[in-house]
Amino acid sequence: MRRSTSTTVALFTAALTLAACGGGDDDGGSGSGGGGGTDAAEATSLADFGSMEDLVAAAQEEGELNVIALPPDWANYGEIISTFEEKYDITVNSASPDGSSQDELNAVEQQRGQDRAPDVLDLGTAFARQAQAQDLLAPYQVETWDEIPEGQKDPEGHWYNDYGGYISIGCNASIVTECPQTMQDLLDPRYRGQVALNGNPTQAAAAFSGVWAASLANGGDLDDIGPGIDFFVQLKEAGNFTPVESTPATIESGETPIVLDWDYLNAAYAEGLAEVGTTWEVAVPSDGLFGGYYSQAISAYAPHPAAARLWQEFLYSDEGQNLWLAGGARPVRLPSMEEAGTADAEALAALPEVQGNAEFPTEEQESAAKEVVTARWNEEMSG
Repeated sequence: MRRSTSTTVALFTAALTLAACGGGDDDGGSGSGGGGGTDAAEATSLADFGSMEDLVAAAQEEGELNVIALPPDWANYGEIISTFEEKYDITVNSASPDGSSQDELNAVEQQRGQDRAPDVLDLGTAFARQAQAQDLLAPYQVETWDEIPEGQKDPEGHWYNDYGGYISIGCNASIVTECPQTMQDLLDPRYRGQVALNGNPTQAAAAFSGVWAASLANGGDLDDIGPGIDFFVQLKEAGNFTPVESTPATIESGETPIVLDWDYLNAAYAEGLAEVGTTWEVAVPSDGLFGGYYSQAISAYAPHPAAARLWQEFLYSDEGQNLWLAGGARPVRLPSMEEAGTADAEALAALPEVQGNAEFPTEEQESAAKEVVTARWNEEMSG
C-alpha cells in the first residue's frame, strides 16, 4: 500500500503512557491570513492569524487544500477529508493515495512552485526528520500543542506525531483454518505462500515495523533488527512468505490471506470483508509487540498555507482526534482526551486487545535499523 519507513515511539493504552504526507514560491509559499495581514506562510501558531475565525477566513479565501498519500481506508482518512470539506467549505485535492513517505518528499521538491504541490504531509517520523533536515517543513504549533507529549514532536513544530498503532497479524479465517496468533506461528507449514507484508521494508513503514516485530520475537532487540530479516529469510525458504505486497484488493481476493500490518489497518478491513462473506481476524502478537506513530507536517512551500494550518488545527482538535480513533488508530492526544472525558468511548473500546508492554527505539536506534534493512533486505529476499 503506502508509507515509508517510520519512526516508532511509545503508544498509549489503558496501561501504557505515551512516550513514545508545487509548494508556493521559493520563499516558503504565499497567502495572507488574518491578524492584521499576517503572511500565512510565516504563521507559526494561531495567534499569528489573530483568531480561529481569521484562520478559517484565510483558508476559505484560498479555497483548496492539497494532501498526498492518504488512502481513504487508512486510519479513517476518507471520513476525515469529507468532514473537513463540509465543515469549512474547502476542496481537498488528494494526490497519490497509495504513495509512500518518500513519494511525499519527492513531490514537495519536484512540484515546488506549482499549485498542485502538497500543502501538508503525513509521514513516517524518520522521513519527517529527514524533511526537516532538508528545510522542507514549515514550523507550526497547533492550539492543543501542550497536549502532544514531549518526545512526540519537534520542539519548534516542524513535525508532530498524529496517530499510531501496533503491528498485528490479520488473517482471512474463511481461507485459513487456524489463524496465527504469534510471530512464531507464521513458520507453521500450513501457512505456505500466505504471509505478506504491507509494502517493502526499505520503503514502507508498516513493513519495516513488521521486520522489527519479528526481530523482537526472535532474540533481537532495539539495537539489532537483524534477527527480523533472518526470520523473513527463513519464512521465504520455508515457502510461507509471499512477495505480493498486501492491498485491500489482494486481501479481498484471498491472494494475501495473512498480513502483517498496523492493527488499525487490519481492523478496518473486517467490516468490508464481512460484506462479501469473508471473516477477517486480527491479533496483536505478544512475542513481537511493536508500536509506532506517523507524523504531520506542513510543507514550507505549501501553495495554500492558511488551509494547511487549518487542516492541522482540525486534526489535533477533539473532533479530528476522535475521527482517527474511529478508524482504529490511537491519536496522540488520547491520554489528555481520556482524562478530560472527550475521547469517543465506543471507538476506544473497539481497539484491538494488546497484551504486554511495547518496546520503542530511539531516533539513533531507528536510523541504525533503517541502514541494516536497506543494506540487507532486497539482496537477501530477492529471487
